[in-house]
Amino acid sequence: MTTRITRRAAAALIAFTAACDSKEAGTVADTVASQPPGLTITAEQRQRIHVVPAETVSFRPVVEATGNVAFNGDKSTQVLSPVSGPATKVIGAPGMVVHRGEPLALVSSPDFASAVADYRKAQSAFRNAKRIADRDSALFKNDALARGELEQAQADLAAADADVDAAVENMRALGVDEAQIQAVKEGKTTSIAAIVKAPIDGTIVEKLISDGQLLQAGSTPCFTIADLSTMWVLANVFANDLPDVSVGQSVDVISDASRTPIPGKVDYIASLADPGTKAVQVRIVAPNNGHALRRDMFVRVEIKSAAEHHGILVPVSSVLRDEQNLPFVFVVMGKGFGRRRITLGTRVGDKYEVSAGLAAGDQVVAEGALFLQFAETQ
Repeated sequence: MTTRITRRAAAALIAFTAACDSKEAGTVADTVASQPPGLTITAEQRQRIHVVPAETVSFRPVVEATGNVAFNGDKSTQVLSPVSGPATKVIGAPGMVVHRGEPLALVSSPDFASAVADYRKAQSAFRNAKRIADRDSALFKNDALARGELEQAQADLAAADADVDAAVENMRALGVDEAQIQAVKEGKTTSIAAIVKAPIDGTIVEKLISDGQLLQAGSTPCFTIADLSTMWVLANVFANDLPDVSVGQSVDVISDASRTPIPGKVDYIASLADPGTKAVQVRIVAPNNGHALRRDMFVRVEIKSAAEHHGILVPVSSVLRDEQNLPFVFVVMGKGFGRRRITLGTRVGDKYEVSAGLAAGDQVVAEGALFLQFAETQ
């Protein structure tokens, strides 16, 4: 009885072992079958394929970004009316080149009448104080006046003189012309009008008022003046590219309005990222010869890195995308070709940096990669 059980157990063990070996063999066979074999092509087709070796080289990457053009904020300003009142005559017009101090508009304002009245009152008080001071000085010389009274008269004269100077500066601050101020000093009757003047040299790029419009002192924008010899380009650079960007780097600004790239320099890198896009604004100063750059124009920029990098570069034509939009290249595998998933870095001219997926010595398809991708599907 014992012998029969032993024989049956041994037979069952042998059968179980055989079944396991058969299942394991099937699994291995399935794994091998699931791996895509190397793509082989004919000798004639092979002649159309150009292969280059992957080598570690030194290069300076170029950071590509997009941006918008703005006026140079250091050389542009909005002109506000210094007084309240209606604009009697608007002189400035868009496109007009102006210099600092030139009149842009005339404004009729009661503020001027008040300023002139204050000046005339101050001038009258000064004359009276001077008369008293001269009289007290003569009395003091004849020992007919105490020193304290003389000193008080002289102090009143100095205060009256300061009030006159303050009244003159008040008229200047309101935009009264020097010729009009001189006429007021001479006691002549003159028509007083405020003058909105150009605060800087530049070109009028916006005219924001018209004849008869009521202006508010210090709040109504009248014109925008900008020096158009240089412009700002505000580019959006993402965090992974920031290590290759620094102040002073050379930049090529590419615009549809210019046949050739416009050279520029990185002027400032923002300390904050945009909360929506997470990009950091990089400010570029570019010359504006021929006024090719205009405000709010969309441009592309190429920022040339100052730091030298070391890595593997492959031609742009080598890089393809799979069904998941992930980059890959074809490499030589035995007598055929196979896909190799890669991780791309920055673009350097007509090449891409490969940060992972290739090693030095790999043979990469440079020309004919699209043909191999098509051949895989046949």
